[in-house]
Order: sequence, then C-alpha cells, then structure tokens
Amino acid sequence: MSHLTPADHLAHDHDHDDHGGLHRDLAGTRALLGRRRWLSLVGSAGAALGLAPILGCADSGVLDPSTDDTVTGGINPSTGVCTRIPEETAGPYPGDGSNGANVLNQSGVVRSDLRSSFAGLSGTAAGVPLTIALTIVSSSTCAPLAGRAVYLWHADRDGRYSLYSSGVTNQNYLRGVQAADENGRLAFTTIFPGCYDGRWPHIHFEVFNSLAAASNVANKVATSQIALPKAACDLVYATTGYAASVSNLSRVSLASDNVFRDGANLQLATLTGDVSSGFTASLTVAVNV
Repeated sequence: MSHLTPADHLAHDHDHDDHGGLHRDLAGTRALLGRRRWLSLVGSAGAALGLAPILGCADSGVLDPSTDDTVTGGINPSTGVCTRIPEETAGPYPGDGSNGANVLNQSGVVRSDLRSSFAGLSGTAAGVPLTIALTIVSSSTCAPLAGRAVYLWHADRDGRYSLYSSGVTNQNYLRGVQAADENGRLAFTTIFPGCYDGRWPHIHFEVFNSLAAASNVANKVATSQIALPKAACDLVYATTGYAASVSNLSRVSLASDNVFRDGANLQLATLTGDVSSGFTASLTVAVNV
C-alpha cells in the first residue's frame, strides 16, 4: 500500500483499473430517495449538528453567505444556463482502485455519514461537523439527474488521507457513496477538512450514472473537486485541532492552487452555519448526460 505524503497530492495523472463493486449494498439501498427523503436527510443532519437557521455575522463565529464571495455552482442564477463541472485530477489518494486501495468494493461504502471507518475497520475522524449537500443536474438542460451516484472523499483535520497517509493507513473514514433522489439531491455528513501544505482546502468527488455503475471506477462520468471559501476556513481553523491549517492556508490561495488557479467559480461551495454547531456546504454539479 502506498505511503504518500500530502505534498504528493500535486500529482495529476493516474491509471484506472477495473474492480468489483457495491452489489452487497445495492439490495438495501434505494437509488431514488424522493423529495421528502432529501429534506429529511439534510434536515436531520442539520438538526443533529444544531445548524442555526438564522445566520449572524462572520466575526461572531457565524458565516453569513451574503458577505462571502461564494456562488451556487453550475447554474448561472441570471441566465439559468448550466456549465459542466470542470474535470480535475483524482489525486494520489482516491481509494477507488485506480491507485492502490479500493473502497468501492467494500460492503458499507454506500452511506451518508462518513466520519467513521467501515467494513471491519474502526476509528472516527474528529473535527468541526460539515454537511455536504450536492445537486446533480444535466449540463445541457439543467434538469435534475435522479439516481446519479457520487463517491466523495477528503482529508481529515490533520491533512491526512485514510488508507494512504502515515498514521491512518488502517482507516477508511471520510469516504463514501450516495445516490441522488428524484431532484438530483444527495448529502453527506462529515468533518471540515484541514489544509495541508501546497493545496487549497478541498473535497474530491466522482460522479457515476448509478449506484451499480459506481462499483467500478472505469464507469465514472466526471471527476472534480469542491473548493471551500476562505471565510469558513478561517473560522474553522481557529478552533482546536486545526492549528497546522492556519499556517498552511496562509501560504496558498485559490489563484495559486494548482487545481483551482484556472478558475473556481463552478467549484466554490456556498457555506452556511457556525463553528460550534457545524457548517453546510452546498454546490450544484452539472455533468454530461
């Protein structure tokens, strides 16, 4: 198994191998969740995290999206035109079988809460709670894409990737798969990732046409990354456990990051919430049908 350092994440090209899939999870998982299920999913996550419905000012530890330079993702609110999410590197820590470890063939990978390890491994990632709410739409029509599956993964608060980084090779937390409901919506409960040297704070994901297709990395239709806005990062990194992220973030910007420097508008999530109760990161992801 590879023991790469976070700095190696700057590498871009990786070969993809064929592997088995999620069939053990499919029988007990509905691909189409429904609007009520989506509202229940995000609402339950918000309630569990204690997300405040009314936001105050950033200097009080609460993020106000009206004062932050975030966007809604792939849909232009003025024109209604959708733009396909930029294709990005999966990086050296995908855990999808394209570079060593493969969680896509592990029972239990289809889940909404990513904080603990699964499939016989134990351990839970600590950090400020984060709900990631994605809406998958067609880049040609802007229509929601029901049943599309997303495999999502990211670093822990120390900047380490489970299965790869020293100290967490025996963990597979902060990785999981979810299917979109009939409105193209899905959500993950996780923790706010740390900032490691050389990269802007980010989250990786791959999109598949279905849960069944997500059993094999060769079937992915999009690979991209979510950028987290600085206002939220500053608030989170001022809390216990994220000390190293403060100095790492001070040495990088969206303009200098090797992935986002060509423009991050379609990948910059909208953040709401606060550091004590947790945040929600929302993004619309447009993909080719």
